[in-house]
Amino acid sequence: MNQTRSFLLIAWALLAYLLWQAWDSPAPAPGAALHSATTTQTVDGAALPDIPGLDDAPTPMLDAALPSADNASAATASQRVVLSNDVLRLAIDMRGGSVVDARLLDYGQSAASDSPRVQLLSSAPEHFFVAQSGLVSSKGAAPSHESEFVSESIGDELALRDGEQQVSLSLRWSDGNGLSVRKHFTLNRGSYVLSMRDEVENHSNAVWQGHVYRQLQRVPPVIVNSGFNNPEGYSFAGAAWYSPEEKFEKRKFDKLAKEPLQQTVSGGWIVMLQHHFMAAWIPDAGDSNTFATAIIANGTPRYVIREVGPSLSAQPGASASSEARLWIGPKLQSELPHVAPGLERTIDYGIFTLISDPLFAVLSFLHSLFGNWGWAIIGLVVLIKGVFFKLSEKQYLSMAKMRKLQPRIEALKERYGEDKQKFQQAMLELYKKEKANPASGCLPILIQIPVFIALYWVLLESVELRHAPWIGWIQSLTDRDPYFVLPVLNMLSMYFTQKLSPAPGMDPIQKKFMQLMPLIFGVMFAFFPAGLVLYWTTNGSLGLLQQWVIMRRHGEHNEKAAVKS
Repeated sequence: MNQTRSFLLIAWALLAYLLWQAWDSPAPAPGAALHSATTTQTVDGAALPDIPGLDDAPTPMLDAALPSADNASAATASQRVVLSNDVLRLAIDMRGGSVVDARLLDYGQSAASDSPRVQLLSSAPEHFFVAQSGLVSSKGAAPSHESEFVSESIGDELALRDGEQQVSLSLRWSDGNGLSVRKHFTLNRGSYVLSMRDEVENHSNAVWQGHVYRQLQRVPPVIVNSGFNNPEGYSFAGAAWYSPEEKFEKRKFDKLAKEPLQQTVSGGWIVMLQHHFMAAWIPDAGDSNTFATAIIANGTPRYVIREVGPSLSAQPGASASSEARLWIGPKLQSELPHVAPGLERTIDYGIFTLISDPLFAVLSFLHSLFGNWGWAIIGLVVLIKGVFFKLSEKQYLSMAKMRKLQPRIEALKERYGEDKQKFQQAMLELYKKEKANPASGCLPILIQIPVFIALYWVLLESVELRHAPWIGWIQSLTDRDPYFVLPVLNMLSMYFTQKLSPAPGMDPIQKKFMQLMPLIFGVMFAFFPAGLVLYWTTNGSLGLLQQWVIMRRHGEHNEKAAVKS
């Protein structure tokens, strides 16, 4: 098998996988009626407002009064307080204490230095994505995520100052009869974790009992270009959750209607995922929570995943509290394992996770040495070439032997003319006599196919490589090469590899098609991420050099020695 055929095989494998991904990712039509049934549910016997899309459940759970489209629009006009540290800028709505806007200060929407910052959470209807929390009680009043709070902090914008390690915000709600609830929000320096504590203070004459709930609500992310060269078209987007027993589970948005979630979990978390970024509610590890999903189908569907905490009880004159954390930010592989068990599984490499995880680990190590992801990719190629050197040598030795036999095969082809059966039989006898095998050494190529696709997902899904520069004109390894230099270099390496790689027995039509392959691949790779093309160009160039050296040693050199003898 020659190198050009290897390129073709890998391309077919990759394109087949991408087509399967696209086929497996249907998007729900905007405004589709996902559920027609409306149910009323309870927590400890208290009737709660109706919500479309949840079936009655045997275990007590919250059916929170999710805002309709009208309520959501009104919420955008209510008072907000900005809470920010050095990496996050959050807008917290006085209505319910919901986080309705989140800007990631270290991440631009493009590689340009003056690019607007990524906005992960938003109350805008077309990009609606908010984090909400509230309480519900059958023993008295309780503030939901639509109740009005007032700020106990001074000012409408609370920012982390130089020398400070954290910044906090406190909101307060009161029923006027002795019951009050405080929401405390805290951001630490350099952290994407918003710590939150709900405190119930009971100065009434009756026992208060209730539950805290937290939820994420959003419309599916808008994919501007769903072509094969746009990673957002293939990256997972939907709801996910984790439990110590079942580990990481996920549902695409379009599957939440058919497979709603309801599960009691201790030590787990819930999350809404999209390409590179996510928001996750992480309850206290000791709490037993009910996880559930819902769909609001008024206009553009909104998808909800929520957790309902254990019962809280506050005697007269006493208080009760519940704590949780909200991650709002990028899928950082170095930090997520330290935030919550299994949270690193939100970096979704699909079926190639077993290969992609160690690939990223090696890339991260090389990045720590070189300080540049582009050089780390080149270093990865060198390491892979070193690991498979002996197998590749076997492949190139087979090619060298085939090159020596090429004149004799062409002579057989002329001798037998159009009699293809006799030609094939004579060629097989020649292979047997000379102990040559045209398929020898295919193992390195077969191994490289999953490695190539696994690296494709590492480059697309690892936020650490997002918009990472290499040198000169390559200012983003996750975008295409703006001047097509790498695709042209890859095309040239394929062309010269083809010249060194004989294709015995190939008819003229096949030969012309194979001669076009460098051009075809050059065009295809022009739309691939520059990091992936850098990997394959380096791999092809080193392979070409290795093949030339081996053929010089075992091909022409041995042939001249045989002539002298």
